[in-house]
Amino acid sequence: QVQLAESGGGLVQAGGSLRLSCAASGRTFTTYHMGWFRQAPGKAREFVAAISRTGGSTYYTDSVKGRFTISRDNAKNTVYLQMNSLKPEDTAVYYCAADPNYVDVRTTPDYWGQGTQVTVSS
Repeated sequence: QVQLAESGGGLVQAGGSLRLSCAASGRTFTTYHMGWFRQAPGKAREFVAAISRTGGSTYYTDSVKGRFTISRDNAKNTVYLQMNSLKPEDTAVYYCAADPNYVDVRTTPDYWGQGTQVTVSS
């Protein structure tokens, strides 16, 4: 098993930036592909970005391409989501996720963090 803890959320103005972090503990970090999801009020949770075990492959939902960057530091057991050019529609609770399968980490990951709130004001 792996435990995930997000941090770095907050309130930012439109056009600003935030970096989310997700620290993993438990089983070996490189066992897992990692992902970020988000859930806005009244909406379903949606996939945002994923990164492979080694960091060599990344995948993004269309609405964040060119603005968000996912990365990982396997020495620190941490995955990051750098969010630039933020928009009010990016407001959501952001969740870190982990799964041994690179398809499943984008759809139905086995492990979830508790989430961190990101609010973008207009």
